[in-house]
Amino acid sequence: MAEEKKFEHIKIDWPTTKEGGTIDGNYAVIFLNRPDKLNALQVQTVQEVYEALEMMEIDNDIRCVVLRGTKEYTKKPAFSSGADLSAPMPPQLKMNVPIHMTHAMYMRHKYYDLIEEFAKPLIGAVDGYAFGGGCELALCCDIIIASKRSQFGFPEIVRGIFPANGGTQRMIRHIGLNRAMKMLYFGERETAETMYEWGFVTYLVDDDKFEEFVHEKAKWLGNAATTALMVIKRAAKFGTQVPLKIGLQFEQLGFGVNSASSDVKEGINAFLRRKEPKFKGY
Repeated sequence: MAEEKKFEHIKIDWPTTKEGGTIDGNYAVIFLNRPDKLNALQVQTVQEVYEALEMMEIDNDIRCVVLRGTKEYTKKPAFSSGADLSAPMPPQLKMNVPIHMTHAMYMRHKYYDLIEEFAKPLIGAVDGYAFGGGCELALCCDIIIASKRSQFGFPEIVRGIFPANGGTQRMIRHIGLNRAMKMLYFGERETAETMYEWGFVTYLVDDDKFEEFVHEKAKWLGNAATTALMVIKRAAKFGTQVPLKIGLQFEQLGFGVNSASSDVKEGINAFLRRKEPKFKGY
């Protein structure tokens, strides 16, 4: 059973269809659960996030996942404050050997990439800090819902390093070169409102309405047509990284794949009957 797997750096809340689940909706929540460290990330943390998503990808009761920081914070609210710089390096890796450090970053990239490739909708629910590796983890999500008190940034430059968990690549694709370079060069904190204006944050929500709004959007996606959502995600996120003609091939093939879904028949029949569709998914 998926629920029996033990994690150290994350917690999971399941839909009520699962034993012990409390969520009213076809979605699960992954909490980064290192409150004393402001949810700072180690390789183990992102590996556990991926392993949880891997379980959920083949679980038909889960159609959407929310990734967020723990609600039970001890210092300040945080999605993640970034990499845990106090974490020891694996003993076989040496800081002053370039090939060792390249391998260390390869391990992080592997899990960030796998998180981004998760087939179902992935909502990044950001309440508080999203700095460095935490901001880069949010970049792997499909939708960003942020409370107004949230802040984003890449502070690595003030420590003589740079955001190498995809930050120099993914952020430019989201907000453009000039704005991304400002964040990368100066390490300044940007407000959630600014990131909303720049197009990175999808929904900007009052702090006291954050929990309700995240639930509303996750539940909507959890009730939507699952195959269509999968095709949309693949075509939009990855079909746009290749020439247009190849991206359009993504669309054509995806249209064919989606046409075999029972949700297509349900959606069309519901429209003709002037009723709300009830998608069963898969």
